[in-house]
Amino acid sequence: MKPLRIATAQFEHHNGDKAYNLSIIRQLAAQASQQGADVIAFHECSITGYTHARHLSREQMLEQAERLPDSDSIRALTEIAREHHIVILAGLFEKDEQDRLYKPYVCVDENGLIAKYRKLHPFINPHLLPGDQYVVFEIKGWKCGILICYDNNIIENVRATTLLGADIIFMPHVTMCTPSTRPGAGFVDPALWENREQDPTSLRLEFDGMKGRAWLMKWLPARAYDNGIYVVFSNPIGMDDDQLKNGCSMIIDPFGDVVAECRTLGNELAIALCTPEKLKMAGGYRYKQARRPELYRDIIGQEHQSEQKVVWLNPEADS
Repeated sequence: MKPLRIATAQFEHHNGDKAYNLSIIRQLAAQASQQGADVIAFHECSITGYTHARHLSREQMLEQAERLPDSDSIRALTEIAREHHIVILAGLFEKDEQDRLYKPYVCVDENGLIAKYRKLHPFINPHLLPGDQYVVFEIKGWKCGILICYDNNIIENVRATTLLGADIIFMPHVTMCTPSTRPGAGFVDPALWENREQDPTSLRLEFDGMKGRAWLMKWLPARAYDNGIYVVFSNPIGMDDDQLKNGCSMIIDPFGDVVAECRTLGNELAIALCTPEKLKMAGGYRYKQARRPELYRDIIGQEHQSEQKVVWLNPEADS
């Protein structure tokens, strides 16, 4: 297995404007390729936009959703991948032949769709159905998995994907800067974004504090460290509907160290070289070998009452 150079990107998407978002994906993919990247990863719903979906009816969701793999967005991504010789991961909305709605994240190369994963824990719109399987696939000999945003907060999902063989897990998000029960959480004033050129410091303090990056650093490096994997985190920056997002797209190695991160207040990418040696050098590799599943197999597999409460979801969403 040869070293793999991965880019993670952040950009301010336009909600509901696929043409614009794909144009930015094209620009950043070209830039990543010029800098030697083999792969570039974008955020959750990077093609369609995200938070605006909380307002959409089923009919409006069906208008934005696409049937995969034979869709305009997959064709566009394939064209970009072919033109720039790079593998691309991006997100959108999907409808199947029965018009059931899902939120997938796709991996595309110059030949078309390589992998599709459906979010296991969707919540932005009541008409979205949950996916029902993990996905592990190959990019240039590396075993890769995908878990979308909230999926990563359920630690069993990360462990399961790792045990299925993933060396790298792509973790596309639209997160941070939203209210929560945890101390320090909350929205960031959009006026700070509008004034970011005149006063970047005030915005950066909000983005890097407990509303943003400081919260992320409580748990994201642990997912990489405990499992001995590379984590590729992608997140938008700027306005997402009426909410501000803080980017911080980053790549974390199997030691739990941030090896590349987007730090500008705008569209950007960051590139890291992933080397196979780290996979076995990291503590997570030894921890996986030391597991004693006979002690907890029945505990972890117990039935329970599933609950998912997201306090900032629009309660007036059209049902």
